[in-house]
Amino acid sequence: MLDLLIHNATLPDGRQNMSIAVREGTILELTPGLMAEAHEVLDAQGLLVSPPFVDAHFHMDATLSYGLPRVNQSGTLLEGIALWGELKPLLTQEALIERALNYCDWAVAQGLLAIRTHVDVCDPRLLAVEALLEVKRRVAPYLHLELVAFPQDGVLRGPLGPEQHMNNLKRALAMGVDVVGGIPHFERTYEQGTLSVKLLCELAAEQGKRVDMHCDESDDPLSRHVETLAFETQRLGLHGRVTGSHLTSMHSMDNYYVSKLLPLMMDAQLHVIANPLINITLQGRHDTYPKRRGMTRVPELLAAGINVAFGHDCVMDPWYSLGSGDMLEVAHMGLHVAQMTSQAAMRQSFDAVTRNPARILGLEKHGLAPGCHADFVLLQARDPIEALRLRATRLKVFRRGQLLAETPAATSQLHVKGRPGQTARMV
Repeated sequence: MLDLLIHNATLPDGRQNMSIAVREGTILELTPGLMAEAHEVLDAQGLLVSPPFVDAHFHMDATLSYGLPRVNQSGTLLEGIALWGELKPLLTQEALIERALNYCDWAVAQGLLAIRTHVDVCDPRLLAVEALLEVKRRVAPYLHLELVAFPQDGVLRGPLGPEQHMNNLKRALAMGVDVVGGIPHFERTYEQGTLSVKLLCELAAEQGKRVDMHCDESDDPLSRHVETLAFETQRLGLHGRVTGSHLTSMHSMDNYYVSKLLPLMMDAQLHVIANPLINITLQGRHDTYPKRRGMTRVPELLAAGINVAFGHDCVMDPWYSLGSGDMLEVAHMGLHVAQMTSQAAMRQSFDAVTRNPARILGLEKHGLAPGCHADFVLLQARDPIEALRLRATRLKVFRRGQLLAETPAATSQLHVKGRPGQTARMV
């Protein structure tokens, strides 16, 4: 007997009237109109069943800290970095763990079941690292949490000196942090940024780790550390294991240079993460008009065959006072900023918060196919485009076939003579 059988589901690829059979936490069968005995049967009523959402770029050590110790008055990246420096000495493990767990609750309710979070390793106490490792342990039964050792102050620039910062980073990896991070554009010189990419990629190669670097997060068309990242990936044989996050300088680069850069990135099998909500908020601050959009070249990267995901980046922290853990909000903003409004491009935007980030994290058995984990979300929408338009309600969230969260359908009661009694904004 099956543990769970879902009838009348629509899948992101357009297949309709699909049945999803689940046994022991695994999708056993995926076929139209399956009839079988099951302990639980769910009628999806033609609505969309999607793989769970994945956020490949987040900062959980800072999340929900808005207003501590003060508000970012300018809303700029640099004031946010300065504010984080003020907050770090005041952090306690207990408060950090509680805020992170609260955010994980938000995530699960939104069908977000895998998160890669950067954690600052420039504090020699590694307090945030210890806290998020504890969070990772606690949420493991219901949420995949992956940690990146992130030298927020720069691994060479930071006030403790290169030796201490590299030591902190290595200690964090030894404690169980999963991925090597970096921030080359924040080093003191371009040469030091280039050297940091080399050193950090070598460390990852030595330890068999993946790499995810904040890279070229500026409006400077000459900030080209992603070229170095692609080179080091090739040199060290890290193909498919390296990610460049942000890459906002690409929105200002010369088109000829980009025509050279894209094949280099593709040859290295580099992944890319754009963060639409934050990129368009923090970039372009020195422009009057015309004003740059501030997000990397997502359609061009996808057309070149490069895997691109959208990340949330920040929620209610020193850099961003908004956010709710809703990856459909992220994708909704991304498709608007990148002008990805063709039918195919809107579906690509949905993939950018489901399938594509799962590839970046190397998640096994993620997806809707026999043999995959029975992890999925029932959305109050009939296809990915409608889900994006509505930022659809997550009616039910399952992990390994077990119900984790459910939300009542979003409907409004109408009291208008001659009109229906309710509406759900679905045509």
